[in-house]
Amino acid sequence: MKKVCLLLADGFEAVEASVFTDVIGWNQVEGDGSTELVTVGTKGNLKCTWNFNVIPEMLLKDLNVDDFDALAIPGGFEEAGFFEDSFKEEFLEVIREFDRKGKIIASICVAALPLAKSGVLKGRNGTIYNLSEGKRQDELATYGVNVIRDEPIVIDRNIITSYNPSTAFDVAFTLLEKLTSVEQKDEIKRLMGFNKS
Repeated sequence: MKKVCLLLADGFEAVEASVFTDVIGWNQVEGDGSTELVTVGTKGNLKCTWNFNVIPEMLLKDLNVDDFDALAIPGGFEEAGFFEDSFKEEFLEVIREFDRKGKIIASICVAALPLAKSGVLKGRNGTIYNLSEGKRQDELATYGVNVIRDEPIVIDRNIITSYNPSTAFDVAFTLLEKLTSVEQKDEIKRLMGFNKS
């Protein structure tokens, strides 16, 4: 069983988290049963960007990275406290530990910023929210990231980054493919109605 840690900070976008829960969950129940997802939060009650409350299954302080095969991080809004929470040292250290162990790290949109702040993207390729006149892309570059501005998803070794919420399902399917196979990912896409065949 491949286990995914869905790491949630206050102010995360629910839609960006839900793609991971759904794709991994569909594979667990309707697919080959080889994946499982556990929600891990910085605290016991998290508020999403749009005032949606979530109770994670596990707290960050109780996380053992060795129990997981991959890390998934949805982005969020600065105004909702996303960076205040995701820039905390304990959040950044989890990212570093997953990277040190060569485990897959999948992020959506501005979740690339905590990755960059942790240092795991320094000297590597990545992307981030591409609108707002490139403001976030310029910010990502200040961390020593080689920003790929015109690719929706960028993969550099074990790290997946993407450039806006529209990429969310594709990131989740990419993660599933890396945990299983192309064929398994295609079957789940078919079952969910993405592949017509």
